Amino acid sequence: MAGSEAQPGQSTRSEILRASPRMFDSDLLDFFSRVHPSVPVLIFAPAIAALCYWGLQESSPGAFIGLFAAGYVIWRLFEYWLHRLVFHFEPEAGLGARLHWIIHGVHHDHPNDPLRLVMPPAVSVPLGAIIFAAFYGIFGARYAPALDGGFIAGYLLYDMMHYYLHHFTPRSRLGRLLRELHMRHHFQDDTRGFGISAPYWDLIFRTLPQHRAKSAP
Repeated sequence: MAGSEAQPGQSTRSEILRASPRMFDSDLLDFFSRVHPSVPVLIFAPAIAALCYWGLQESSPGAFIGLFAAGYVIWRLFEYWLHRLVFHFEPEAGLGARLHWIIHGVHHDHPNDPLRLVMPPAVSVPLGAIIFAAFYGIFGARYAPALDGGFIAGYLLYDMMHYYLHHFTPRSRLGRLLRELHMRHHFQDDTRGFGISAPYWDLIFRTLPQHRAKSAP
């Protein structure tokens, strides 16, 4: 069994995957780069409830359900392309490389750090405000609240699912499939598997993770 255990002063692979380093020299900035998974729920669940209440004042229950569902679907597509085009845009050097590491690279280097798995509010809140402004500007007060409620509900489900897939072992067949696909993205081929909570987009856009070929005996 020689060599199977870490030597004194060395980190095990599990520790490296779990404990990410500081992002910023500033203690304050580094503190806000680490987020407990309950924080998105505390921020966005009340926002979803308020948007649903507002949306129901603007439209019939049937129309509200349709708009909410449409917002949810829009999030699913947004999730795929955000992950593929923004999170995996990887400049090799300079400020771009530094930004990529802050936005997503640190997560791939240390994917099991429980405090760097959900999106920091410093990013998610402004992004959410921009999305709402876009919905409001395009669709007006009649449709925007319900659409945005579905969109944010999709985001919140994604964030919680992402955390769950990294830190728990799903028992359902669907849960096991989602975890398997996401782990392939992390440990096999990060150019595939961008739809964490919606892998059907990977199927549509031909980026579904592939089974690794078995080595010859």
